[in-house]
Amino acid sequence: MEHDRSTDLPLDERALSRLRWRCRRGMLENDIFLERFLARHATSLTARQAGSLTDLLDLSDNDLLDLHLGKKTLAQVDIQLDRSDVLDILGMLRENR
Repeated sequence: MEHDRSTDLPLDERALSRLRWRCRRGMLENDIFLERFLARHATSLTARQAGSLTDLLDLSDNDLLDLHLGKKTLAQVDIQLDRSDVLDILGMLRENR
């Protein structure tokens, strides 16, 4: 299977704008850590990383916060998210605590 190199390219401005909008949450704590994450990584995020972040953003606010704080694992929240790409993004999110 051939690797799709377009997923390794940085996000364009439109995709980054959509991702910023998608990061808006109902829980202040999540808003804060997602804002910090984007401030640090927005210019270097790839399409692949944005897809993994979007998978995390599909979770409820409580599950997302529990993952960020290390109270739950990816497997406990959603077994389908227990993948290396999502774990990498979660690690990047946790760097900003």
